Amino acid sequence: MADVLIALGGNVGDVRATFQKAIANICGMTQGALLARSSDYSTPPWGDEQQQAAFINACIEIETDLDPHALLFTLHRIERKFGRDRTNERRWGPRTLDLDLIAYDDVSIDKPELTLPHPRLFERVFVLVPLAEIAPDRVIAGRSISAALAQLSTREIERLPDPS
Repeated sequence: MADVLIALGGNVGDVRATFQKAIANICGMTQGALLARSSDYSTPPWGDEQQQAAFINACIEIETDLDPHALLFTLHRIERKFGRDRTNERRWGPRTLDLDLIAYDDVSIDKPELTLPHPRLFERVFVLVPLAEIAPDRVIAGRSISAALAQLSTREIERLPDPS
């Protein structure tokens, strides 16, 4: 079984409800086991900050027997199921659901369709904050999550209360 970190994000619709359903789909469609789930965080848009709502972000840790490429394919299927159309969307624009494969064990892949670990992981405080909640000591590409997070400002990240 591979130990996998996945980041979830979205800013269209009831994102928190979408996360709950998407996580169930991820576990079911990957025949995976959910090991950890972070809190949800409100975060400012990244990359394209113009005229879009704040995002909600979270991270999960799962175990799965799927290989990295099959897992990525499955994550993209789940995104489509929840209304994401990667072919017709604005880069870094609004979306119902974004699922990013952050790390897959200690696997390193650099192919056009898949780069592991995620190439912008250490630039994205909206990923590092929820990751630090569930895996602060995890080392990815020679850096621990907590050490990478210590290099960034978290002032615009707000932990959301647990849903009732």
